[in-house]
Amino acid sequence: MPLFLALLQRETAGDPARAARALAGLRAYQEAPRPPAPALMPAVAEAGGAMLRDYGGEGPAVLFVPSLINPPRVLDLGERSLLRWLAGRGRRVLLLDCGAPDVARQSLSVAGHVEQILLPLMRVLAEPVDLVGYCLGGTMALAAAQLGPSRSVTTLAAPWRFSGFSDESRADLARLWRDAAAVVERLGVLPMEALQSAFWSLDPGRTVAKFEALAEMDAEGRAAFVALEDWANDGPPLAGAAARELFEDFFAADLPGRGAWQVAGAAIDPAQLTIPFLNIVSTTDRIVPSASAAEAGERLDLESGHVGMVVGSRAEASLWRPLEAWLSRVSPAC
Repeated sequence: MPLFLALLQRETAGDPARAARALAGLRAYQEAPRPPAPALMPAVAEAGGAMLRDYGGEGPAVLFVPSLINPPRVLDLGERSLLRWLAGRGRRVLLLDCGAPDVARQSLSVAGHVEQILLPLMRVLAEPVDLVGYCLGGTMALAAAQLGPSRSVTTLAAPWRFSGFSDESRADLARLWRDAAAVVERLGVLPMEALQSAFWSLDPGRTVAKFEALAEMDAEGRAAFVALEDWANDGPPLAGAAARELFEDFFAADLPGRGAWQVAGAAIDPAQLTIPFLNIVSTTDRIVPSASAAEAGERLDLESGHVGMVVGSRAEASLWRPLEAWLSRVSPAC
């Protein structure tokens, strides 16, 4: 809350009416009713404290890899659940759920999560999988697709060329990391509050504007907003080693974009994939700009935001159905 209020003060300086609207929206968000959280789907395998959750369905297995930064439930958000929708359409749907990093996992980098969690879980399954990675999970899925048993890989708003972020954004993130590094060293993790601050710094105006708009939404719109905002504000801390790699090796040095990111001793290069690769990019994404996407694979451009592309009112038509059609083409059910 203090971080948001400081951002609000900066963004609305000299405009008290805008500040009042945003505060009214913030109050509406805080006072909104929350339905009970759905029960977690059963785990069919475990590695390093992470679970492989089974959403059912029959047919070729598709494994979703969410970002390490927020909880995976954005892919399973109430009536806007991509996972449950796809499970009813000739696919067995699995979800990687890393949960909170324990002490042992605090030393795992992003690459380490691929090596010690994602790849072992893929090998537990009886057949190669179709990988679908969202955001940083897409970055991880590209590495797993090069190294593990997979039929295809799809990335959703996934960063690869981190030099494609604006100079201002990378400078803001570098400052955040300088301020947070000592805390991460002491705690072993990067707290969610610091991660949220990083996201806000990428688009502070939008952060305030969405709360301004909340006061004018109808009941259905408010419920959807609250579900998404709760997801964005929730989640476990990021393992310290993964945070260091993300800020230093990815954002600062752009190792993936320069072909220098090593996972399990191999340099990861999406252009070298020998399996089908669908690169779904949001041209209006302010969190992961389209300029940061990999320059490889079959590309599908969407005019949707970073989260809206997955759960927005147009998501089924613009993303879910094209994804299902592509999977059916490259990995047909027997």
